[in-house]
Amino acid sequence: MMLTMEHILRRAYPVLPVLVIDDVERAVFLAQALCAGGINVIEVTLRTPQALEALKVIRQEVPDLIVGAGTVIHAEQFAQVIDAGAQFAVSPGFTERLAVAAQETKLPYLPAVMTPSEVLAALEHGYRSLKLFPANGGASVRMLNSFKGPFSGISFCPTGGVTRDNLLSYLSLPNVACCGGTWIAPASLVQAQAWDQITRLAREACAMAGHLESLT
Repeated sequence: MMLTMEHILRRAYPVLPVLVIDDVERAVFLAQALCAGGINVIEVTLRTPQALEALKVIRQEVPDLIVGAGTVIHAEQFAQVIDAGAQFAVSPGFTERLAVAAQETKLPYLPAVMTPSEVLAALEHGYRSLKLFPANGGASVRMLNSFKGPFSGISFCPTGGVTRDNLLSYLSLPNVACCGGTWIAPASLVQAQAWDQITRLAREACAMAGHLESLT
């Protein structure tokens, strides 16, 4: 089946873990811990020299996960992440060059926006699934709430500032498909190889979202 960004975000609900991996040997253990906690989709950010190799290894060893590449900031990186096996790409912003590169490679792409003008620019290129970055708590919740009217049919993945404490305030909004987060796999737990604790954090987030759904 050909993946679309809309399908990927539905599978990512409630949380798309945003991972910074600097040790390839721990990458599979981390991915397996998240998968055991109910996570279906992860984002491996291109913030370390080991990121592409980690992405490749996870794709090979944890086939149940949908694995994307994050922090894609150069058009040339699309070819690199495809070679590594990425199933989608995420950027911290939006430019025409990045949009063209994504369309040329046909890789599902989640560009980031922060203002109504940026949303309009993304819409002009056909993107209806967008990352809101940075998401800074209550102000971003209010912004997303105000986006419901003029931008109906647009799904957002707020990222950068989402925590366990404010997760449900985002997920309760009808235009939020899922949230990006780092708190599920913080660097301290990865370095300690505390895989059971990471699994517990993932299960906790999924349980919180399940409770929210039962109330709606």
